[in-house]
Amino acid sequence: MIDIYYVEDDGNIAQIVKEYLEQRNYNVFVYTTAKAAKEALQRYVPELVLLDWNIPDGDGDALCRWIRSGWPEIPIIFLTVRNDTQDVVCGFRNGADDYVAKPFELEVLYSRICALLRRTGNISNYYLSCGSITIDKSRMMVFCEEKEISVSQAEYQLLLLLMENKGKTVTRRRLLEQIWDSNGNYVNDNTLTVTMKRLREKLDQPIYLKTIRSFGYRMEDTI
Repeated sequence: MIDIYYVEDDGNIAQIVKEYLEQRNYNVFVYTTAKAAKEALQRYVPELVLLDWNIPDGDGDALCRWIRSGWPEIPIIFLTVRNDTQDVVCGFRNGADDYVAKPFELEVLYSRICALLRRTGNISNYYLSCGSITIDKSRMMVFCEEKEISVSQAEYQLLLLLMENKGKTVTRRRLLEQIWDSNGNYVNDNTLTVTMKRLREKLDQPIYLKTIRSFGYRMEDTI
């Protein structure tokens, strides 16, 4: 199923939209504040974001810019009562892909979502997240606390393999085989230890990267 994040502080509107879209096989997660939406995005990237302009702890325009800076490809649709020309133009300039003014017909919203997803595909496959760490697979970039981190090829491959298996322990042997041996670079066990040490330092010693003593490593959201 396709996951959608909906940032909306009006509970009635949010529930109506959520129920309608879930009847059409979408998973809709409603967030009433920018803070909650940001925390959710740092854990998992959905296929699409629906965004109200007026939210309690800021405005949707600023949140749209924040999302676009970290996840350039994710589709964003504004759903808002602010429908004058200046607001619409501002919304598009700051990263929105579509703009729907309230009140709106649910069928029209659904059609616009379908059209946008046909163009963008499954964006969530481009990103992997764990806590404050994100990998943009399409650009081979690593971010920590929204800041880009410069990593070596081996460090990137190590983090990527752990993120792709988030919640599972990956053995040292498997890491050595898939990152080095598969490329014909036969190295000793100490190479992995040194690479992991450097990666941890660059990521500011993340609590999400666990060492399973004498066995391997695991990435997990829970502390």
